[in-house]
Amino acid sequence: AQLGYMAQKFSLYGDLSVRQNLDFFAGAYDLPRDKARRAIAAMIEIFELQDKLDVDAGTLPLGFKQRLALACAVMHEPPVLFLDEPTSGVDPVSRRNFWKLIYEMSQAGTTIFVTTHYMDEADYCDRLALIYRGKIIAEGTPDELKQKHMVKTVLEIDVDRVVEAMEALYKNKIETAIFGSLLHATVDEAGTAVPEIRRILGESNITINKIEKIVPSLEDVFVTLIEVS
Repeated sequence: AQLGYMAQKFSLYGDLSVRQNLDFFAGAYDLPRDKARRAIAAMIEIFELQDKLDVDAGTLPLGFKQRLALACAVMHEPPVLFLDEPTSGVDPVSRRNFWKLIYEMSQAGTTIFVTTHYMDEADYCDRLALIYRGKIIAEGTPDELKQKHMVKTVLEIDVDRVVEAMEALYKNKIETAIFGSLLHATVDEAGTAVPEIRRILGESNITINKIEKIVPSLEDVFVTLIEVS
């Protein structure tokens, strides 16, 4: 088989153990006995499944389910791999470890296609296609997309009342979005925008801890493209 595929939804056999799932997929890929044994041993080591071999796959924590699913998708060493939302619902530590594995496979020569809603994950990719309402709205490397589509300046704003600050800025026609506990404002020029933002928020008695110009994120790019669309 020339392709590997990992579905967004866990689709292995939940009533089989981890070891039995690995055995099954080795057979499904028609790996010779010796090669299958080596491949299974490698997957157990690479994905750190040693302590879960006799556990039914359906009872595994989500992070281990994702590891097992990826192991089953790549044990036949496909040159092309498709991953559909591979880290959906996974905790941050598991997400980071999962992407480390993906990066190592990419460095080893595997071509990997990934779909993700996490823009910070998209930044790991060599090339991107941003899709909105079923259509590709931009393509390129992460740096190319940021340079081409972010002609405006992005300001990161740290305030004490994020939602109220966003509403106040929005009413004054300043493009603003919430990023975690911070705000990102997209402006034409920082020199004139910063004093205006300070005035607007000051009038609303909102405390400003910090305003600084930052390198735009892919999420900034995506939001900008959506507004243009």
